[in-house]
Amino acid sequence: MRHLIAIAPVLLVAIVTACSSPPARFYALSSPTPSAGSASGPSVAVGPVVLPTVVDRPQIVVHTGANEVRLDEFNRWASPLPEDITRVIAANLAQELATGRVWPSSQSGQATADYQVRIDIQRFESTLGDAVLIEALWTVRRVAGDSSKNGRSLIREPTAGGDFEALVAAHSRALARVSRDIAVAISAP
Repeated sequence: MRHLIAIAPVLLVAIVTACSSPPARFYALSSPTPSAGSASGPSVAVGPVVLPTVVDRPQIVVHTGANEVRLDEFNRWASPLPEDITRVIAANLAQELATGRVWPSSQSGQATADYQVRIDIQRFESTLGDAVLIEALWTVRRVAGDSSKNGRSLIREPTAGGDFEALVAAHSRALARVSRDIAVAISAP
């Protein structure tokens, strides 16, 4: 009986340690540093951005096989993913178009934009230690004259490491490439 009483605290510590979880880590997509930009460039409202339901959640979703995904409870997005993608594409477009007049369409109080950009992300895939894949259908609508251009970007960007930080950085680079495609459509006559 004395042995059980002496071992009980050790067992309790072992159980608590085994049940404890690692701390959650939170990630945000990166964008270029905002610059003053030109006040005479085109004005662009970005959004809405639509995502597949499987990745529109706080957990980072990782592909582990051809037909299998894993929701990582301890590696999460710092803000809702559609909002973060909108923020990043808006910042990228501001840099690509050399204008300070780009904003997320959800921001109230903004004047009517020259262009409205809508993005429907068909695939937002993450494979640790390999690559990310983004397939985006987008529409650029010129408000004056109500004309539209549609496009599709399919971007595979390798990761520069096997961790979540490298994965999120690869997504940021892939979104920069999507933004360049959209900027070309806006700039074209």
